[in-house]
Amino acid sequence: MLLIGLTGGIGSGKSTVAAALAARGAAVIDADRIAREVVEPGGPAYAALVNRFGSGVLQADGRLDRPALAGVVFADRQALSDLNAITHPVIAAVIAERVAALSGGDRIVVIDIPLLDVLSKERHSLAAVVVVDTPERVAVERLVRHRGFSGTDAWARVKAQISREERRSMADLVIDNAGDRADLEQQVDRAWTWLQGLARAG
Repeated sequence: MLLIGLTGGIGSGKSTVAAALAARGAAVIDADRIAREVVEPGGPAYAALVNRFGSGVLQADGRLDRPALAGVVFADRQALSDLNAITHPVIAAVIAERVAALSGGDRIVVIDIPLLDVLSKERHSLAAVVVVDTPERVAVERLVRHRGFSGTDAWARVKAQISREERRSMADLVIDNAGDRADLEQQVDRAWTWLQGLARAG
């Protein structure tokens, strides 16, 4: 098994790249999906989250009101830090469980994780990190056009993340997603060939 980290800022097209790698044969573990699962009612991070943030971040049915929580944490650095302290260890544990379930084979396993850092790379024993990179203005345009963000909210989300330079500094391979879909597919083809070479090298 070759274990790879895939990361990129919001609006970078990271999920599109993950889907393209899956179509080529990779097993993808989606950290964003896991993050949603662990805060469902009864999930391992739910009680601690409600204890910290109160019922104001819940919908009437008891499920998490994501826009309400986002409104709290993106306006308060300490609240964001508290949210991360509650959810990140739980997400990491679930990722580890899913990696273990895939071990023993010869597949290329991609952990799609937006908040990848050096510690995450070491914790998950990643063989390499692939970064999907996009200029901030392009990311903001995509968030406004395709995901319904206001321009102000889109910029706030982009600026709340680590910088492009920090993200690229972790990369063993960078996929530049500033162009069109055809260009992206060509880059994914090259990335897949590279990953297959790493897998063969053992």
